[in-house]
Amino acid sequence: MSQLRVLSGIQPSGKLTLGNYIGAMRNFVALQDEHECFFMVVDLHAITVPQEPAALREQSEAVAALFVAAGIDPAKAAIFMQSHVHGHSELGWLMTTLSYMGELERMTQFKDKSEGKDAVGAGLFVYPALMAADILLYNSNLVPVGDDQKQHLELTRDLAGRFNHKFGDTFVVPEPFIPKVGARIMSLDDASKKMSKSNPNAGSAISLLDSPDEIRKKISRAKTDLGREVIFDVQNKPEISNLLSIYAQCSGQTIEQIQATYDGQGYGAFKKDLAEVVVNALEPLQRKYTDIRSSGAIHDILRDGAERANVVADKTLRAAKEAMGFLPSAR
Repeated sequence: MSQLRVLSGIQPSGKLTLGNYIGAMRNFVALQDEHECFFMVVDLHAITVPQEPAALREQSEAVAALFVAAGIDPAKAAIFMQSHVHGHSELGWLMTTLSYMGELERMTQFKDKSEGKDAVGAGLFVYPALMAADILLYNSNLVPVGDDQKQHLELTRDLAGRFNHKFGDTFVVPEPFIPKVGARIMSLDDASKKMSKSNPNAGSAISLLDSPDEIRKKISRAKTDLGREVIFDVQNKPEISNLLSIYAQCSGQTIEQIQATYDGQGYGAFKKDLAEVVVNALEPLQRKYTDIRSSGAIHDILRDGAERANVVADKTLRAAKEAMGFLPSAR
């Protein structure tokens, strides 16, 4: 396969979880050796809901540092803040003008986040248009997304086709990249829900920067199914199946190997060992994260990443504005 262009991002709202690492960040690392990659901290998306400024600054830097700690090489992939590339906001507005009220109202995430609220910010309603702009700005061929983002990518594809039909071929129509393995790690307190950094129950998710003792405590309290057999059966034993998936993803062992190891041993021994597997898997990442934050190197990485991203983004934005009939700027 010839080299393609890949774009993805993670919001700096809440602490990144083991689910983010297994479902997204490890795939970013794999893609950087094969394709031209742009990975961003989507801080403009974060402010569609209220954010405390100091917390937003801290978490934005933390997410960027975790990208590097997880194995993304700044020499191979551009790592940058969404707000440091002005083209995101500008193309976001252009995409908003091409979006229809009905298709934005149908977005599942908008329905979920606005449900039961008396007042909902307009940014939450139109942010799928900004997400479309994020992707189209780099003429991305592949977009790593979770199952919950497929609807937004379909809107992006629709907007790209709508723009191209109305103004001439300008944008690449992107394809989703959804890994079949390890793409969905579920909550520790309810295996019917994805592990999420926005879950108010802190025990539902393992944060990437949790201490070993915190990890052990969370796994010891993780919900299990009736019985004591350690077997993978999503239909009948969803909770233990989720824990088996975490074990497999963090250890490199197969589900079958793990089941054989704990045949007849029950949940106690399994969960105790699972905690150590997770602790050992996250230790190198946590050590590298501490080094990056203490050195201050992340600021240079973000500056360089934004410069590289702006080169591509500016070219795409100029082409889109010219196609729509805007006068060229003097600069």
